[in-house]
Amino acid sequence: MWLNTEERYGLVAVLLHWLIAAVIVGLFALGLWMVELTYYDPWYRRAPELHKGIGVLLLLTVLLRLGWRLINTTPGPESGQSPLEQRLARLTHALLYLLLLLVMASGYLISTADGRPIEVFGLFSVPATLTGLPNQADVAGDVHLILAIALVILASVHALAALKHHFIDRDATLLRMLGRHPPRR
Repeated sequence: MWLNTEERYGLVAVLLHWLIAAVIVGLFALGLWMVELTYYDPWYRRAPELHKGIGVLLLLTVLLRLGWRLINTTPGPESGQSPLEQRLARLTHALLYLLLLLVMASGYLISTADGRPIEVFGLFSVPATLTGLPNQADVAGDVHLILAIALVILASVHALAALKHHFIDRDATLLRMLGRHPPRR
């Protein structure tokens, strides 16, 4: 139940997958909203603090997910998937993780450009280790936005592919990521 099997993902992998997906959508929406706030808006300071804190917690969750993936079995591909589909799935997953890590790295560079650490809800701080680069906050901000848009687009393609597998191919790809046993054929 908790662990992956050859047929489906376990509860840990499923919960981490959907938690990360929901947080990405939430952070993307929060990020777009907060950059439009004016100085006198009550959320002007609070929204970025929330965005940064959740972003750091997301990084820890992604690292946990990657670690879990390394020590756990991964269900094999569905029987009807072509070698091309299997390669595209592996490439997409690798790009999703890479984009996630790069978005968070660029967010770190924005947040620590002034030399101050990132405070994570009063629980702990992430120190500023790389500061003082020319236009660090602006350049990292542009990169952060571009990578975040690319991440959301790729995640949308990933979701559409899962729906394609479910409704068109009628295989168990989506069911497995919902933690359900695929139907016997």
